[in-house]
Amino acid sequence: MAVPQLKLASGYEMPQVGFGLWKVPRETTAEAVYNAIKLGYRLFDGAYDYQNEKEAGEGIRKAIAEGLVTREEIFITTKLWNNYHRKEHALKMAKYQNDTWGLGYIDLYLIHFPIALKYIDPAKLEFPAWWIDSERSGVALDKVPISETWEALEAVVDFGIARSIGVSNFSSQLLYDVLSYARHPISVLQIEHHPYLVQSELINMAQENGITVTAYSSFGPQSFLELPKEFSDSAKAIGPLFENEKVKAIATKYSKTSAQVLLRWATQRSIAVIPKSNSINRLLSNLEVTGFDMTKEDLAEISSLDIGLRFNDPGEYLTMSPLRIFA
Repeated sequence: MAVPQLKLASGYEMPQVGFGLWKVPRETTAEAVYNAIKLGYRLFDGAYDYQNEKEAGEGIRKAIAEGLVTREEIFITTKLWNNYHRKEHALKMAKYQNDTWGLGYIDLYLIHFPIALKYIDPAKLEFPAWWIDSERSGVALDKVPISETWEALEAVVDFGIARSIGVSNFSSQLLYDVLSYARHPISVLQIEHHPYLVQSELINMAQENGITVTAYSSFGPQSFLELPKEFSDSAKAIGPLFENEKVKAIATKYSKTSAQVLLRWATQRSIAVIPKSNSINRLLSNLEVTGFDMTKEDLAEISSLDIGLRFNDPGEYLTMSPLRIFA
């Protein structure tokens, strides 16, 4: 079954179902991406902070070299990390990331989080994550307005490095702000979105303004269980969505898996999804989440599980220096 395409505000199209590269180990990324292409995946969602862009590009180039796909059939999303929000750093990092992927251009380039951290030269610390040093001794903010970073992304489009640009983890207030001065459209808003964190008003606002929404962590706590304690405590304290009785009953009704129901709950509302799996069977079933429709009542039943529970929250897991961007 062909994966539907979503028309972005930039005019380009993006597959509605993709493969997320968060937590995919470097040593297996190239092969995982190559095999996903063979199964039918065309959208790959990466980020500088995932530390596997080079290997993901290698897997794609292998598939292209073997004639499995063309570059034009592949859609690459990647993201600008927080330490590089100043215009000169953002431009340099976009060029570097584009070269790292080795595919000629980036399809979609996002601001990963709406917060700027102090610049750290990658030659000194390649992947700082949230911290100022390899010992993770603290967090240091930088005074860079979102407008400066957005204008840098617009220059990335002007230079042909990326075709479309967008944001991740932004609030509606920030979206309204960027819309007030944007020269190139906000093509995508990527957010944590699952039945425990529905964010219906934010999604409505984005879609009303022509911004396509991509959901990450569609399975809720599942993605966070294997992480260190400060990241996984809230995930371990709540029941898995796969085992939720409402989700299981709806899955039985449609002869689908719980994972397929959770993904269809998003895609049926015109939201893109980027799950990952190490299982070929699950990878295939994750692609097959646009070929059935649930009733409005079933969609509402799933949405009723909302408790506003966010798992990717630096206001919680950065215990020494919480960054309360979602307050």
